[in-house]
Amino acid sequence: MNDRKETNASSPGHETERSLFGEILDWMLAPLLFVWPLSIAFTHYFANNVANFPYDQALREHVSAIARQVKLVNGKPVLTLPSSARALLRADETDSVYFHVVTRDGKYLAGDKELPIQTKFADNEIVPGELYLRDAEFNGQDLRFAYTFLADAQMPKERWVIVEVAETTEKRNQLANKIVASVILPQFIIIPLAVMLVWFGLSRGLRPLTRLRKTIEARDPADLSPIATRRVPEELEPLVEAFNEMLERMKKNVEAQQRFVADAAHQMRTPLTGLKTQAQFAMRESDPESLRHALRQIAMGVDRAGRLVNQLLTLARTEAVESAQQRHEPLDLGVLMREVIEDWVVLSLEKEIDLGYESEGAAMISGNAFLLRELAKNLLDNALRYTPSGGHVTCRILTNRDVVILEVEDNGIGITEAQSELVFERFYRAEDSATEGSGLGLAIVQEIAMQHDAKATLRPNPGGRGAVARVVFAVWCPPPPPLPVPDDFSELYRQSPPLGP
Repeated sequence: MNDRKETNASSPGHETERSLFGEILDWMLAPLLFVWPLSIAFTHYFANNVANFPYDQALREHVSAIARQVKLVNGKPVLTLPSSARALLRADETDSVYFHVVTRDGKYLAGDKELPIQTKFADNEIVPGELYLRDAEFNGQDLRFAYTFLADAQMPKERWVIVEVAETTEKRNQLANKIVASVILPQFIIIPLAVMLVWFGLSRGLRPLTRLRKTIEARDPADLSPIATRRVPEELEPLVEAFNEMLERMKKNVEAQQRFVADAAHQMRTPLTGLKTQAQFAMRESDPESLRHALRQIAMGVDRAGRLVNQLLTLARTEAVESAQQRHEPLDLGVLMREVIEDWVVLSLEKEIDLGYESEGAAMISGNAFLLRELAKNLLDNALRYTPSGGHVTCRILTNRDVVILEVEDNGIGITEAQSELVFERFYRAEDSATEGSGLGLAIVQEIAMQHDAKATLRPNPGGRGAVARVVFAVWCPPPPPLPVPDDFSELYRQSPPLGP
């Protein structure tokens, strides 16, 4: 089994078939694996915001506390910061805290001299007394600043006092990392569990497919009965229905093949046996005249066998459900019949039979030209075969508004009313018929007529001796032209009937 699979996979033009289970699993897990890094990035971003909030609030309070210690006396800042307050700012065990009080023009008043001074601010965005936050770098460390401006109405902007407090971001990073870890670590358990649940869910969800596969595998190769849809999920019903339709078509094809084989085996046995007998008789004959007679009998037997084979093949072809030649198209039945009759004129002259044709004009139907020619050939062959020399056969096309009628009338041996119901059965031949035949011609006519939704009959000739074969077709009507699209709604309103009384 493995060798066969490897051979198929290595053959040229072979495409590897993926399982439906793996396809669905990939489409479910691939987005999850793609979203997971995004989730980590978003978690880290929001964790930093959450971690910054309490520490930013503490920085604001420090700035406000120092700002309260700065007094503006006659436009000059005076700072009275006790040592206890300075010690409180240095009490952080994790981060380094810095502060300074300077003027906008860079004059140092108090605090850490090494702390960089920012002198460029957008004046239209500065409001004295408001608290602001910014990030900067100092001695290779990231710092978070909180600052405010102190000023009175008489002070120029370059003399405004800036109070800034900065601290490193170690505590913030630790808190953000804890938040990220508290969110991400459970995902290492949740995601594998989710994968297992998806795997289990897909296995359960695809179980009907497995059950359907086992049902099909368990069927007998000759079983072409429909598959029951009682336990089939809604999504699989169209597939099962399509499969059942295919089984029905296969069943019809198999039945047609079986009928053909049975008919061929039954009908070919007699002519082949006769040919063998005549051949054995000819082998024993020494008289030239008797030998020629035996050979003539063999030639006649070959002709009968050939005609029988052709009719069997035609019958099998008309019964083939999937035949590509059964496409119907509009055609003029009168023109087709005239072409067929022209091919049979020579034979009718040889048999001294008057072959005529009558038509009332165009006779449009929807049909398959190949099959309709076979129908006409078998009707003419049947009429000429059972009409003696000196008789006549007339083909006519009759039309009215609804139907097109093909008639083949002869003055041959005729049939009875009882026989008219039996002549369309396969291999039926009247017991009083002295003419050789296979009994398949009218069966072919009936099969072709059914495929064209037509009705075929054979009745005694109401005008006297003989019979009348009749096939009634529906008239082909061209489809109506599409309605013109109005240019605007006013035109559509004028063309529409009123809605009210």
